[in-house]
Amino acid sequence: MLHGANFVLFLAAATIVALTPGPGIFYVAARTLAGGRADGLGSSLGTGTGGLAQVAAGALGISALVMASAQTFALLKFLGALYLVYLGVKTWRSAEVSLLDVRASPVSWPRAFRSGVVVEALNPKTAAFFLAFIPQFIDPAAGSAALQFAALGLVSVALNTAADVAVVLTAVSFRRHLMRRPWLVSRLRRGAGCVICSLGISLALARQPG
Repeated sequence: MLHGANFVLFLAAATIVALTPGPGIFYVAARTLAGGRADGLGSSLGTGTGGLAQVAAGALGISALVMASAQTFALLKFLGALYLVYLGVKTWRSAEVSLLDVRASPVSWPRAFRSGVVVEALNPKTAAFFLAFIPQFIDPAAGSAALQFAALGLVSVALNTAADVAVVLTAVSFRRHLMRRPWLVSRLRRGAGCVICSLGISLALARQPG
């Protein structure tokens, strides 16, 4: 079903999109710098899972219905924005935790994973992207459009998640050096909180496509 020049073109375009810095990359980078490797990897896997939920919704036609309803779009948009602002404020407030507390804190990747799922699943901009991007590469003569949408969406999510994980590993290395300077860790967390809050504000201001 997925073969030929059309799929190669999709793979090239999806790779470029995955490597282009966007809200997802900034989100996982901020979570990593604020909480470490566990938070970063948990957030990456969470946003990837949320992306898969968006792909499934798109394949089933649910996303199209959401994008057609101004009220539903606005509801999801503000729920997602409020959740991001909540995470940002929480990250900001954790800035005064001592360096010893940071090193002794338990692994929190399940919580980071859940947060990532919610953030991505409640993001109507992700649904809009998939609905605008993937159909351009669907071949009507190659079988079920829904199955093609799901397969291409799976590839896109996998590429995005791989890029996010690469960003996490880079941020972990950077954070390791900063851990020797507690005052920088505090500022870093505040900066990460501001980034996450700004992503929430950006989502709140997003307009419905169409």
